[in-house]
Amino acid sequence: MSEVSSFAELMEQRWSCRAFRAEPVADDVLREVFATAQRTASWCNTQSWEVHLLSGDALAWFGKELHDHVVEHPDPAPDIPLPAEYRGIYADRRREAGVAMYRVLGIERHDTAGRVEQAMLNYLFFGAPHAVVITTDAIHGTYGAVDCGGYVANLMNAALDHGLGSVALGSIGMQAGKVRELLDLPADRLVVCGLAFGLPAEEHPVNGYRTSRAALDELVRVVEAP
Repeated sequence: MSEVSSFAELMEQRWSCRAFRAEPVADDVLREVFATAQRTASWCNTQSWEVHLLSGDALAWFGKELHDHVVEHPDPAPDIPLPAEYRGIYADRRREAGVAMYRVLGIERHDTAGRVEQAMLNYLFFGAPHAVVITTDAIHGTYGAVDCGGYVANLMNAALDHGLGSVALGSIGMQAGKVRELLDLPADRLVVCGLAFGLPAEEHPVNGYRTSRAALDELVRVVEAP
């Protein structure tokens, strides 16, 4: 378990891990993490997420198949449409996060090959011993996807509470057709995202940087009575 004493402290420590140690997480810890995340609130308590857990040989097979597929078919083909664009402050935040990550990795802006190589590690789950693929029922539409977002956040927090690192992987959702084929998913399951988790490789430079957060006044609007 982590040494945090409050939820606020846990959130203060949350970060996205992109390098992991190889050793697997104990089965009883895995069950506790998933049991905690299962308490996530959902629209009308539908709990429309389904979680496909991959570890060991299964994860190695899945990652290789997915990685090789993206090498041959790099264009995204998600079930859930991607943002049309990022503009203004949203583009600024996105750019800032990317620049900071590439800086600690020593990947220069002009190093296209290095950036592609780093991006492809998404499909190998950054060497994590465990990963999940999150899907939702197509008929639930946006509400099901929103519920899955809440589940992913709680799963990451539950993992951190046990001293584990994690990273959400939207890239997995961008290859929905191949994921559906590999996991033998029915057509009515939408692939939302993936998530990798395990013990963090704390010495790796990529785990040394942190993204910034906007000031509350930028995002929280206090509504006054007319």
